[in-house]
Amino acid sequence: AANKEKLAKVITRETGKPPREALGEVQEAIDICDFFQGEGRRIHGQTIHSELPNRSLSTQRRPAGVCGVITPSIFPLAVPVMKILPAILCGNTVVWKPSSHTPSVAYLLGRAMMDAGLPGGVVNIVNGKGHGAFGKHFLAGIDKGFFQKFSFTGSTALGRIVGERCGRNLILPNLELGAKNPLVVMPDCDLDQALEGALFGAFSSAGQRCTSVANIIVHRDVMGAFRDRFLEALRQIAMGDPVTNPEVFFGPMIGPRLTHAFEEHWEMGRKDGARLLTGGQRWTQENRTERVLGEISKGAYMQPCVWDDVTPAMELFQQEILGPTVNLSTVDSFEQALEYANGTPYGLCSAIYTQNRHWIDLFTREIKAGMTSINNSTVGSEVHQPFGGTGWSGNGTREGGAWALDAYTHWQAINDDTSSRLQLAQIETDYSKRAQYDITKWDLL
Repeated sequence: AANKEKLAKVITRETGKPPREALGEVQEAIDICDFFQGEGRRIHGQTIHSELPNRSLSTQRRPAGVCGVITPSIFPLAVPVMKILPAILCGNTVVWKPSSHTPSVAYLLGRAMMDAGLPGGVVNIVNGKGHGAFGKHFLAGIDKGFFQKFSFTGSTALGRIVGERCGRNLILPNLELGAKNPLVVMPDCDLDQALEGALFGAFSSAGQRCTSVANIIVHRDVMGAFRDRFLEALRQIAMGDPVTNPEVFFGPMIGPRLTHAFEEHWEMGRKDGARLLTGGQRWTQENRTERVLGEISKGAYMQPCVWDDVTPAMELFQQEILGPTVNLSTVDSFEQALEYANGTPYGLCSAIYTQNRHWIDLFTREIKAGMTSINNSTVGSEVHQPFGGTGWSGNGTREGGAWALDAYTHWQAINDDTSSRLQLAQIETDYSKRAQYDITKWDLL
């Protein structure tokens, strides 16, 4: 907290995230620390009645052991804190591989823990490139028995590899993976509110969040108005260098891998037959407009893309694309909107804008997603809520809030017998015993 401004500046320099969002990330990390500072006194067990005399039963949480942690670049401070804090709080040690794009943030988090007096060897930071380089050696530690717990945030493809390695070693991993998050806009909604949520959800952090809006599913009755106003709002936002121009809405891509994948999606959309309403190029000195601010020659600054007439049959609708791009899909009913929203194998975040309580109830119950927002965007989860997805977005484990304590502990059952002899549950208990009385003469009533 004492170094919030300094940490935010480093996050902006290493990720390209605008200062407003970088400050928000540091505050999220602070909030996580505040939450778990109190949660350390609530790692509760239970007491249970025994079926036998002179015996007490109880449970307690035990540490998992050594936790391997891999985190991504887009949230280089908040995501590691969300994993590391509950892990060490529960009595584990941590070996953490941060993203190679954000080594300075990782170093400073390590220094902050040292300044706080954390004992040596409790949290260990190892730097290196991804799965094709040092990352593969880090993952090999699962098979070598180095870890008793593993937590990974990243792509679904790599998450499958982590899950496979953990599975054959009987380790339950925390997997927070890819997403293709839907946002539904119904005719009765507050359109201004929906537009604001869709714009920020799709293009904040240059669309490189796992929680970013990917498919905007709009009812036909309001699609015309929504599309026109969405494009107009997009034309008003500023893009560019967030270090010299902190007012920009979004900055550059984080690294070459995401940049290349983003550029490939232009051809994917054209092959699918989707209609590109805006975007499709990098910003350069030659094509930049007055809304592009600062020096852009040394980074990958992308024009925001909006695709129209996108359907679930298209690869563009199905494949996760991290970057400033979003799809528009038109539907004729709530039922079709729900079908579209559930039309991908992912299930991280979802959102619906409507005032209809029946639709809200149905959407909340029927959507296949770990997190659902009503009249709010897909981004912006709070630290005391469970975070995680289903399907291709995760394996059902949750981080964030008190639910993280389940992720980094295992339950131990304790049987404390003071009877001075061997008592055998189920065998010594005669469930057939019951008191004997005269039979009630029901036929005389």
